[in-house]
Amino acid sequence: MSLAKKPVTGMKDILPEEMQIRDYVAGVIKETYRGFGFTPIDTPCMENIANLCSKQGGENEKLIFKVLKRGEKLKLESAESESDLVDLGLRYDLTLPLARFYANHANDLPSPFKALQIGNVFRADRPQRGRYRQFTQCDIDILGEPSDLAEIELILATTTTLGKLGFSGFEIRINERGILRAMAAYSGFPEDSLENVFIILDKMDKIGRDGVAKELEESGLGKESVEKYLGLFEETEGEADGGKAVELLAAKLDGFLEDGIRKNLKEIIESVERTKTADFRMVFDPTLVRGMGYYTGTIFEIAIPEFGGSCGGGGRYDKMIGNFTGNDVPACGFSIGFERIILLLLEQGYQIPAQPKKKAYLIEKNYPADKLCEVMKQAQTERENGRQVLVVRMNKNKKFQKEKLAKEGYEEFEEFFCRSI
Repeated sequence: MSLAKKPVTGMKDILPEEMQIRDYVAGVIKETYRGFGFTPIDTPCMENIANLCSKQGGENEKLIFKVLKRGEKLKLESAESESDLVDLGLRYDLTLPLARFYANHANDLPSPFKALQIGNVFRADRPQRGRYRQFTQCDIDILGEPSDLAEIELILATTTTLGKLGFSGFEIRINERGILRAMAAYSGFPEDSLENVFIILDKMDKIGRDGVAKELEESGLGKESVEKYLGLFEETEGEADGGKAVELLAAKLDGFLEDGIRKNLKEIIESVERTKTADFRMVFDPTLVRGMGYYTGTIFEIAIPEFGGSCGGGGRYDKMIGNFTGNDVPACGFSIGFERIILLLLEQGYQIPAQPKKKAYLIEKNYPADKLCEVMKQAQTERENGRQVLVVRMNKNKKFQKEKLAKEGYEEFEEFFCRSI
């Protein structure tokens, strides 16, 4: 029986053309984020299962790839529950590992600490366009900064990066968990129903307002409260100015909204709009929820029209590090949807700018070893002068070989034959 040559479901092999773009994009991301003062770190792809299942990851905790205990610790015969079998899991995002990292190394890090992390994460999700079971995340986080300077810096760094990659006309949708809670309280929803209310609201872009109303009523919430709740969203409809939209809704929620939320959210929107370098706009979206259970304040997402969905997001999570240390630390992060960005660039036929010219040396079979060394030295000289040079043996079907190399971007060819020596 032959071995399976295709990758497992939800994961993929990456061909050279895509890999070149991925390397370039990762380079732009790192260079831009370093310019904003972010410092690269790395964390293991596996975490203790108790950390991953700490009710902070929302629906993603249902998608964990769990790892069996090893060796003598794995006792299948006497196992009575999952905890007897599993002690580790593959990380489903980079935020929880970062919180553990900071809790473990805080004494060796500056405050505030601006972290940059790029790595693979894993979710046992249903594969679809732009969504895989193994995928790369690119996160920036600011730990130890309680003010909205963190949100402003994160949004500016992320949008500057997208602008450098050629994206324009996109939106940063922004909301606040405190506004979500105030809207629910204003509508008369019980405190213990809020998690379910937000899960249903998060489907607004898929099932529409009528669908949300139906699900809220089916969950046991009164029709009058549901109508009052959905009526709040009309307050900001048609208002293009994000700051004014916040003011309109905040006025309606007077007495329910915590102090400072309106001011902070308006300040973030207006500060970013005044200092941005990329072509995008800030949009206040009171339907934005973000599914992760660890968010405590501001939340935001990238909406790129060409994709038709979120291409990244983040927010404030001031309580997560305290779960490790007992002391809360202000924290806020933003993650670019790396795989979706790559998908869009590939679909657009993206060409990496200012690449070194590529040249191929085709060397005939049985070419003398002493002369081959001279060819290799010649290739080294061209590389030192900024040229990318491939040295390969000449195939029998030389025409087909050159056509394949041309598709990989090789523009020039030099051929070396035994008979010409």
